Amino acid sequence: MTSLTMPARPEEGARLRPLPWRRMAWVTWRQHRFALGGVTVLLGAFAVYLWLTGLQLHHAYATACHPVGSLACAMNFTGRYGITGIFVSVALQAVPPLIGAFAGAPVLARELETGTFRYAWTQAFGRWRWAVAKLVLLAVAVAAAAEAFSLLFSWYNQPFFAAGYAIPLSTRVFDLHGIAFAAWTLAAFAIGVLAGMLIRRVVPAIAATLAVYAGLAYATGLWLREHYITPLVTHSTNLPGSAWIISHWYTKGGTLVSQSAISQELRVYHHAPATQVGPNTFQTVLDPVRYLTQHGYTNWTSYQPASRFWPFQWIEGGWLLALSVLLIAAAVWLVRRRAA
Repeated sequence: MTSLTMPARPEEGARLRPLPWRRMAWVTWRQHRFALGGVTVLLGAFAVYLWLTGLQLHHAYATACHPVGSLACAMNFTGRYGITGIFVSVALQAVPPLIGAFAGAPVLARELETGTFRYAWTQAFGRWRWAVAKLVLLAVAVAAAAEAFSLLFSWYNQPFFAAGYAIPLSTRVFDLHGIAFAAWTLAAFAIGVLAGMLIRRVVPAIAATLAVYAGLAYATGLWLREHYITPLVTHSTNLPGSAWIISHWYTKGGTLVSQSAISQELRVYHHAPATQVGPNTFQTVLDPVRYLTQHGYTNWTSYQPASRFWPFQWIEGGWLLALSVLLIAAAVWLVRRRAA
């Protein structure tokens, strides 16, 4: 009997080629479609509200605020919609940390907590390529969605700026405009990713993300942002309404005067006598600043002009982008080093 031998195919025994990058986009979507859907629902719900109420805002401003400083504008626009605008801006401050906590923290933490990384990270794609593909795709998605939402909020808030009810550099709205909102959302996502990689548990990583983001945002708004560019200093009391006031202080004879000394001086301040401004009509002038000026004190104010809005946006967006890249790179490095 004779036996037939078949030549081995050249491909057999050869090393499998890595999975193409484009296939990882589909895998990422399949694994994280619910998180991305949650981001879409969150931003979409706010977007619908901003669109519907924004139409009312623009109509009310167009009909009531000509001129801007009129009583009708104060009553029918700012008096009617101003508090709502404050509540909306405060609520939107919670959007980036929520995205970071519930879309960023579970990306790596869930794989580590459930143990599925032992399977997912040993596939042909490679663990570091797996991490880079997922994190970059998700980061770009949340940042793009946040930037689109920021454009809608900028349109919504235009009447408040035009009426002088809000200023562009205000801590309440600055990081909701321009590129800052997308940058903060990306930073929150990166914080969540690294927290998940370090803690390896979803719920503690979510809590850590919220805490770290809150500390970073608080420090930026309270101290860091005002120092992006050296504030302007003036002793004039006629500042533009759009200026961001940083601080006030008094000097006398070129020497800084403490706040307690100013308070002591004002204790002996007497109201100016009432002056007649019409038949049976009297007016009492109350001007402590003029009183202090007459007694040799000089009022100084440091402020940031509204013209620095875009330089501030690019500065804040730049360092937040650098921070986000650094945090994501650290998470990828930990994947390669520690997650064997």
